[in-house]
Amino acid sequence: MCGISGELSFKGKPVSEHHMRSMTEAIKHRGPDDAGILTDGPIGLGHRRLSIIDISPRSRQPMESFDGRMVIVFNGEVYNYQELIPELTAAGARFRTTSDTEVVVNAIRIWGLNDAVRRFIGMFAFAVWDRHRQELSIVRDRVGIKPLFYWIGNDRMLFGSEVRALLAHPDFPRCIDRVGIGQYLTTGYTLGATTALQGVRRLLPGHTLTVGADQSTRESCYWRLSDHV
Repeated sequence: MCGISGELSFKGKPVSEHHMRSMTEAIKHRGPDDAGILTDGPIGLGHRRLSIIDISPRSRQPMESFDGRMVIVFNGEVYNYQELIPELTAAGARFRTTSDTEVVVNAIRIWGLNDAVRRFIGMFAFAVWDRHRQELSIVRDRVGIKPLFYWIGNDRMLFGSEVRALLAHPDFPRCIDRVGIGQYLTTGYTLGATTALQGVRRLLPGHTLTVGADQSTRESCYWRLSDHV
């Protein structure tokens, strides 16, 4: 288990390193082995690491693609990552580690997000920043094994493996969602994308959400169980 967190600013104001440290520290229990943050203009990415594959410091996250265009924070495991390496290498990717995370970020750089994610077999939640397009994409595995929550306000987007990462940001509004609370009191959990906090959404399984620094958003579903039964 690892933990990811992040912020995307819409108003051109640089993301605070202090805020990113607070968000990442809030999910320290998810990754006791290491921590890393990146703040680069409108984007901030944080990672708490539980070292399993390639436990060396070279696999610290956030991690860049081979050409530096993409930056990723990743939670989970892609089981078939070694099978993808020869094809990616032939396409020009270079590898500095033996981690599945580097395969994921390089696959997105080579094949694009939509084609790459369909080739990943595993359990994962990740966020990848495209420096050229100034776009942040968050992705959740096919059946939602790994959690991922997000909030989009007027001037920023926040995301995290747990809601407590969002709560650690000083500009996050703390308002109860009556529908979400009602669902929880009735069933013991909230339904679909709904959560107990107003404006906080759970990214649905098999979905991607891409948000630009210009506040543009697009969500898509790359896998449905109904298509396979």
